[in-house]
Order: sequence, then structure tokens, then C-alpha cells
Amino acid sequence: MIMRMASIDDCEGIAKVHLESWKTTYAGIIADSYLAGLTLEGRIRNRLLAFNHPQPDEMTFVAEEPDGRIVGFISGGKCREADLVYDAEVYAVYLLKEAQGLGYGRRFFTKMAAALKARGYSSLMLWVLRDNPALHFYEKMGGAVIGSKEIQIGEQLLIETALGWKVI
Repeated sequence: MIMRMASIDDCEGIAKVHLESWKTTYAGIIADSYLAGLTLEGRIRNRLLAFNHPQPDEMTFVAEEPDGRIVGFISGGKCREADLVYDAEVYAVYLLKEAQGLGYGRRFFTKMAAALKARGYSSLMLWVLRDNPALHFYEKMGGAVIGSKEIQIGEQLLIETALGWKVI
């Protein structure tokens, strides 16, 4: 498996991972009707928009199999939360179900933290749905719960938990 900086040419592969990850990770958390309404075309549009209008210092890395298939991605950059004292944020981390539990998440997180640190950031945070099993992964990676908020996805109100690392 190769981990590399993503390019705009990776938008479709990233969108496929994003779509499939939502359907497997959030089944039983987010309404089936909402998940069924997600489309590859919509995810590709979102990815192209992100590449063409990035957040400050935003970067995306992909995990690519030897055959060129993208099995995961992570994106992050400047923290978007003005009320929090963290200067960098991981915006998204998604792996296909078959790529989970193989150490890719740990490698992604370590790579992103190092890249953000190299750009002068000293602290890091991220948001994760409270019922997402990945919450425990981030706690094992040293993240401390620093807050929560209610968000709406479709017709549902869900709780998102913020985790932070005071020092990258």
C-alpha cells in the first residue's frame, strides 16, 4: 500500500471510498433512507469542489493499492473552529471496510499530523459522530474529548464529539 498526496485526478477514487465508507460505517447510526440517497456523482462533485476551493493549508492523502485502487483518504488543514484553541483540524478520514484494522488509519493519522506540524501547526482536533466506532480509535491515538455539538444529517439530530491533541 502506498500513501501519497492526492491530486484532482483522484477525486473519483476518493468519492467512491467516501460513499462506501458512509454506507458501511454509518449503517444503524444514520437513517437508511439518507444513506440510500447518497450518490457517487454527488460525492465526486463535493471532492472537485474541495480541490478547487480548499480550506487554508488543506491537504489530502490517499491510500492506494498496488493496482492503483484507492482504499482510503484523509484530509486536514487549518482548524475551522474559531471557538476552539486548536490550530489544525483533520476534516475527514475514511477507509473502505476491507482496509480497516490493517494499520492504515494509524499511518494516515501519523502522516497528517507530521504534515501539519511541518507547516507550523502545533495542535490538532477533529470531529467524529459519537456513535461511530472510530471514536475509540482516536482516543487510543491520544485524543482527549474536548466538546460536543448537535448536528443535523437528513432528518436526524446526531451528536458529534470533538477530540483534541494539545501537542502534535
